[in-house]
Amino acid sequence: DYYLLFWYLCKPEDNIFNIDFIRFKIRDLETGTVLFEIAKPPHAEEGEGNREGDMSAGRFVRYQFTAAFLRLRTVGATVEFTVGNRPLNSFRMIERHYFRDHLLKSFDFDFGFCIPNSRNTCEHIYEFPQLSESLVRQMVENPYETRSDSFYFVDNKLVMHNKADYAYNGGRH
Repeated sequence: DYYLLFWYLCKPEDNIFNIDFIRFKIRDLETGTVLFEIAKPPHAEEGEGNREGDMSAGRFVRYQFTAAFLRLRTVGATVEFTVGNRPLNSFRMIERHYFRDHLLKSFDFDFGFCIPNSRNTCEHIYEFPQLSESLVRQMVENPYETRSDSFYFVDNKLVMHNKADYAYNGGRH
């Protein structure tokens, strides 16, 4: 617990709204090409199994892209999620992307209101900053030193904190 509290700003139990992300897709908006897609198996959505162990699942994601990803201008991220038996008022995500300890870009997305016991889908548009060739080279040469924190709020109260790291070397180590 200490380790998780040190690295995460809230506990899995703080998600009292039972928000569960079940599908995620990233696509290049200019070409429509799907760059990444992942979904939970259907049986995982039914709440079977060890709920306590599942609460931390999905808090960390590791992405592998090619260097070409860093040159994209706009990307669509489609997320599908379910909500428990409480309504979500003012559901919002603030996401910060860093290379080493330098902030690259901060995104702020408003999901709005979500009704209880619902399945929801939305696409957020990411407009990426233009990066210098030197920075792109450093990001490619240093896999997983590009990181992000995603903070999820309901009524301005932090209920979820997820992390990711990124490699842009096409899976080469």
